[in-house]
Amino acid sequence: MTLQSLNRFFFYKLYSVVVSARTYADFTPQATFDIKKCDLHKLEEGPPLQAVLSREEGLQYYRTMQTMRRMELKADQLYKQKIIRGFCHLYDGQEACAVGIEAGINLSDHLITAYRAHGYTLTRGGTVREIMAELTGRRGGIAKGKGGSMHMYTKHFYGGNGIVGAQVPLGAGVALACKYLGKNELCVCLYGDGAANQGQIFETYNMASLWKLPCIFICENNKYGMGTSVERAAASTDYYKRGDFIPGLRVDGMDVLCVREATKLAAEHCRSGKGPILMELQTYRYHGHSMSDPGVSYRTRDEIQEVRSKSDPISMLKDRMLSNNMASVEELKEIDVEVRKEIEDAAQFATTDPEPPLDDLCNHIFYNDPPMEVRGTNPWTKLKSVS
Repeated sequence: MTLQSLNRFFFYKLYSVVVSARTYADFTPQATFDIKKCDLHKLEEGPPLQAVLSREEGLQYYRTMQTMRRMELKADQLYKQKIIRGFCHLYDGQEACAVGIEAGINLSDHLITAYRAHGYTLTRGGTVREIMAELTGRRGGIAKGKGGSMHMYTKHFYGGNGIVGAQVPLGAGVALACKYLGKNELCVCLYGDGAANQGQIFETYNMASLWKLPCIFICENNKYGMGTSVERAAASTDYYKRGDFIPGLRVDGMDVLCVREATKLAAEHCRSGKGPILMELQTYRYHGHSMSDPGVSYRTRDEIQEVRSKSDPISMLKDRMLSNNMASVEELKEIDVEVRKEIEDAAQFATTDPEPPLDDLCNHIFYNDPPMEVRGTNPWTKLKSVS
C-alpha cells in the first residue's frame, strides 16, 4: 500500500468515526422551503408559497419514494424475465404525487385510482411483499394472487381500476357515502390526462357539484395518454379548469411539498362543506404507458433524461435535505441499502410463494354469503365458493 493510499485509508476511517458520532442534535430539525405557485381556477387564494418540512417527515417521504421507485424497477426486471405476466403499468417518476397526496389527507380518508396503482397500494398500507406477490400471481399477494397489477385493494383504498375513467364515478359514490355517514371524511379520486376527456367524468363533476360531495378530483397529467401527447389529444390542456363550475388548481406534481400543501388546501375545502375541488398534478412517467410500450417512439430519450436530471422528485427532496443539514449522505445511503434489501426479499418471496390452488378460484365472489356451488371449466365440474 502506498503512502497516499494509507493516508486515504486513515482519513476515511477517521471520517467514518466522526460521521457515526454525529447525533440527531447535529441536524436541522425543521426547515422552510419556497415552493412553486399554483395556477388557480375559481379560487381566491391558493396554497402558501412556502412549506415547512421536519427532518422526520423528510426522511419518511424519502424512504417511501425510494421504496416505490425500487419496487417499480424490480417489477420491470421481473416482467422482462417473464415472471410477471399480463398488464403492468409502472409509476416511477410520479412518486411525489402519491406521497404528497397522502401527506395532505388522513388514512381514514378514501382513495381510488386507475391502473397505475402500485404506489398507492403501498401508501394505503399494503406491504412491498404483498404487492410483489400479487404482481407474480402468488397466494401471498394482496388480492391473494387473483388481481394482478391493476386490481389491488386495502382498507379505504378501492384499487386500481382497468376501465379508463370508470373509477371517477365510483369515487363520487364513495364521497356520497362519506357525506351520508357524516364522518368528516373525503374521497380522493385519481385519473390520468388520457381519461380526462371521458364523458362519465363530466357527468360525475355535475353530480358531485350538485350534491356538494367531499371529493378531490385529481388529474395526474404525465403528459402522455398511452402514446399520444396531451397537445394532440385535448383541445384544452388546462385540466384544472375542466370542472368549469368546480374550483381547480394546477400543481407542480414533481415536488412532494407542493403536492402536500395543495392537497391540504383541497381537503380543507371539501371538509368545510364547499363541495368538490379539482387538482391537476403536472408530473412525468419514466417508463412507457405499460410494459408493452417502450416509451421512446413518441418521445425522445433526451426528453426523459432531461426530466430525470432537472425535476426528479426524489433528487429534489434529497438535495433540499442535504443542503439544509437535515440529513447526511451516509444516512440516506443507509436508507437506500435498507430499501434495496426489502425489495430483494419481497422479490424472493414473490418468486417462491406458491400459486393459489384451484379450490380458491371461485372464492370471494360475493361478500359475506353462505358457501355455494359454482360451475367450473366444464358443466360437469363443480367448485365451492366461500366469502
